[in-house]
Formats: sequence, C-alpha cells, structure tokens
Amino acid sequence: MMIHPLADVKSSKIGKDTRVWQYAIVMEDVTIGENCNINCHTFIENGVSMGNNVTIKSGVYLWTGIEIEDDVFIGPNVTFTNDKYPRSKQYSEKYQQTYIHKKASIGAAAVVLGGLVIGEYAMVAAGALVTKNVPNRALVMGSPAKVVAWLNEDGTKMILQSDTYLDNKNNTWKVVNNELILI
Repeated sequence: MMIHPLADVKSSKIGKDTRVWQYAIVMEDVTIGENCNINCHTFIENGVSMGNNVTIKSGVYLWTGIEIEDDVFIGPNVTFTNDKYPRSKQYSEKYQQTYIHKKASIGAAAVVLGGLVIGEYAMVAAGALVTKNVPNRALVMGSPAKVVAWLNEDGTKMILQSDTYLDNKNNTWKVVNNELILI
C-alpha cells in the first residue's frame, strides 16, 4: 500500500498494493480493496466500499451509500449524489444506495443520480446524465442517458443481427424489457 504524505487517510481498511495520491481524503469507515488507484483531489466519505482493482480518477467525490465492485473505472470529475431532496443543514436519516457492479466504466464528467445501479460491464459515456439504472453490458450516453449499444466484456460493441446481438464469443443475446438476455 502507498499513501502519499499529502493525503489524509483515516481508514485502516485499505488493501495491499493500493495507491492513494496527494490531496485525497479517505474517511474512517471506508473499505478499499487491493490494487486500487485513488487519484489526487478525491474524497471518499464514511460508508463507501470498493472492491479490488478499482480506479478512481481525479476530482471524484464518493458519498455515503456508494458500493463499488471489482475492476471498476470511474473517470475524472464524475459526480455522484446520494440525497434525493437535499437541503442545507438537513441531514437524511438514510442516504440513497448506489451500486456499481464489476467491470463497469463511467466516463469523465458523467453525473450519476443517487439510488441507481450500474450493471456489470456497462459503460457510461463522458458527460452523460444517468437518471435510471444502467443494465448489464449497456453503453449509455446523453442527457438523460439512454442505451445506444450493447457491449462485449472487453467494451467493444456487440454486432446487431436482425433482432439479436452476437458477442465476440459467438453467443447470441436478445433485448427483453431493456435487459440483455443470453439465448
């Protein structure tokens, strides 16, 4: 583990080979897995947990209620919220829970509203405004974000064939109720 001398890290639950860079603030009740990279100018609030191999780029603030699984990438200046009705000096008894599942990527300057789920292998485009759950393997973009493609595990687009999709392993998928289903 490497903690830069200019970082303010209160948590002792930080995994092996994780790097926390200058001007990062990590509160006491935070869990960070192994081999993560927490870039400079970040803030991680109490109650946040993240798995292994997670990258948090500069300018990201992770608020109470965010749970991040393994191998997630969060780009620079991504904004998260956790309170649907924020008011100054009024504190929620329970904050919204946001889940980011394994291998998901969120592009620079995206905004993710609280209480949502970002699915496995999903990708949120830079600058997107995420107001609804993002299905597994979906590529979403826009304001509000909408599904524009379906992705292979490596992030490349699946091939549309009539009303089904073919992944790069020759599996066939179908979209049912805005979810990708292996057939």
